Amino acid sequence: MATNFTPISSSLYVGDLLPEVSEQHLFEIFNQVGLVSNIRVCRDTNTRRSLSYAYVNYYNGADAERALDTLNNTPIRGKACRIMWSQRDPSLRKSGVGNVFIKNLDKGIDHKALYDTFSAFGNILSCKVVTDDGNSSKGFGFVHYETQESADKAIAKVNGMMINGQKVFVGPFKSSKERGQPTEVKFTNVFFKNLSEDVGPDQLKELLQTYGEITNITIMSDDKGKSKGFGFANFESAEAAKNVVENENGKVFHGKPIYAGRAQKKIEREAELKHTFETKYQGVNLYIKNIDDSIDNDKLREVFSQFGTITSAIVMKDDKATTSKGFGFVCYTAPDEATRAVTEMNGRMIGTKPLYVALAQRKDIRRAQLEMQHQQKFKSGMRQPMPPTYGSGPVFFTPAPVNPQVVYQQMMPRPRNWNGQPVGVPQGQYANMNYARGGQPRQNGPRQNGGQPRQNGPRQDVAGAQPIPVQQQTTLDVAQTQQVASSAESALNLQSIISLPSRDQQNVALGEHLYPLIHNSQPDLAGKITGMLLDSLPVEELFTLTQRQDLLAEKIREALEVLGSN
Repeated sequence: MATNFTPISSSLYVGDLLPEVSEQHLFEIFNQVGLVSNIRVCRDTNTRRSLSYAYVNYYNGADAERALDTLNNTPIRGKACRIMWSQRDPSLRKSGVGNVFIKNLDKGIDHKALYDTFSAFGNILSCKVVTDDGNSSKGFGFVHYETQESADKAIAKVNGMMINGQKVFVGPFKSSKERGQPTEVKFTNVFFKNLSEDVGPDQLKELLQTYGEITNITIMSDDKGKSKGFGFANFESAEAAKNVVENENGKVFHGKPIYAGRAQKKIEREAELKHTFETKYQGVNLYIKNIDDSIDNDKLREVFSQFGTITSAIVMKDDKATTSKGFGFVCYTAPDEATRAVTEMNGRMIGTKPLYVALAQRKDIRRAQLEMQHQQKFKSGMRQPMPPTYGSGPVFFTPAPVNPQVVYQQMMPRPRNWNGQPVGVPQGQYANMNYARGGQPRQNGPRQNGGQPRQNGPRQDVAGAQPIPVQQQTTLDVAQTQQVASSAESALNLQSIISLPSRDQQNVALGEHLYPLIHNSQPDLAGKITGMLLDSLPVEELFTLTQRQDLLAEKIREALEVLGSN
C-alpha cells in the first residue's frame, strides 16, 4: 500500500537478507527503482561475514519511498526482504512510541500479510514477524507506526480479532525491563560432581532423602564399575530439587566438597563454558608455539613467571602423553601481565627455537582472520563503487583476477649464467619481468620512509613513482635477487633470513623452501597457499614451518578451509 507522507530520509534499512547477498545483488534490484547513491552490507568486524542487513541510500527521498512501497517483502535470492526507513537515532527506536506487539499469529502470516493488515491504521515505519532459524514464524511480531495515534487505533480495532482462524492479541510494546525479570526456571533433576569414589547411589540417597521424594539416582561409572565422581538425582518436586542445590552445593561429603546444580542439556553446558572462557580468560591466556622439545610444564612456567602471576602453564602432549606437540598455553591473572609477556617473549630464542607468543584465540576466530587476510589480498570478487555518471547509477568495477601461482613464480629468482644475466631472457629485458606479488610492475622510486628499507610487513609501492632507468634498475634487481638466491640456496637458518634487508627478499628466500614442501601435498594450490602464508605470518613462524612438517600441514589445512569457503 502506498504511503502518503513526506519521506523522512533517502536512506533505507533492508533486513532479513541471506548471508550471501552482496552489495552488487542489492544494487541490481534497487537501482531499477531510482538512482542509488551507495549501498553497504553490514558485516562482522572480525569474520567479515554478513549480519543479514544492509543500508541502501538514494539521491532523493522520492526514490527511496518508491523502493519501500514496491520492493518491501519481495524475495532476494529466494528469501523475502524487510525494508523500512533507516532510523539512526537509537532513542527513537527504543522509546516504544508507536510500537505495537502482536501475538498468537497463525504460522502462515508473514511480514507482508502483517503489513497489509495493519497499514490501514497509519504509516508504518517497520513491520516484522519473528521467525526461527528455519525461517518459520514463532507466532508473534511487531509493527512500528510513525505516530502513537496510529498505534492506538490498531490496538483498539485489531485486538481480539480473528486472523486466519486465530484470535490475536494486540497491545503496546513493552521492553524486557518493563515486563520484569523472567520467571525462575523450575527443574527436578540435580547434577552432582566431585563425589568421592566410595559414594554410591545408596550413600547419595541417604544424604538427599530428607528433602523430598526421589524418583531416581544414578552414579556414573566406567567399564570396570569404578565411580567417575559424578551423578544425578531426580526429585518428585521442583521445590525439593531447588532446596538441595541451595543447601548441599559446596558442602563436604565423604571428605570432598561436592558440587550440586541444575542438570543442564549439552547445548546449555557448552554455551556456558564458552561464555566462561571468553569472559574469564579473555586477554590473559597466551598461546605459545615452536616450543623446543626439551621444555616441559615447569620450565615453561619458569620462563614466563617473570612477567606476572601464572595460574596455569601447560605444554601440549601427544595421545600417549609422552611427546611434546610443540605448542602450549600460559594463563596470567591480569591482561597487562599477558601483554608484557607477548611483547618480551615473542621471537625470543628458548632452547634451540624462537618462540611464537600471542594471545590465545578460538579456532573459528583464527580461521576468520586468515580468511579476512586472504580476501583483502585477493579481492577479485569485491565490487568498488565509482562516482555516478549523468543518467545512471553507480558503476561497479571488478579488478582483473590475479593468478597467485604465476605471480609467485615471477617473484622467484631466475637461473643465471656466468655474468648474472637470467637464462633465456634477452639483455635489457629483465627489468620488465620484475613484478610485485600483486601482479603489477614494481615502481622502484624513492621510498616514503626516509630512504630506509622496510624491515618487516608486506611492501607497498609508492603510487605514481617514476621507474628507475632500465640499465640502473637491471643492475639493482640483479644484485638484490642474486643475494636472495644465494641465501635460499645455502643452508636455511633464521639469522640469514632476518639479515636480508627487506621483507620481500626474506619472503623470496622462505618461499624457495616452502613452495616445494607445499607442492608435495597440494600441487594445484601450492602457489596460492604459499602466497597466503607469506602474507599472513611473521618471519620466525614461516621459518619454523620449513622445519616442522606437522605445523606446516596444520597451516595448509587452515588455508584449504579458507579457500574452500570462497
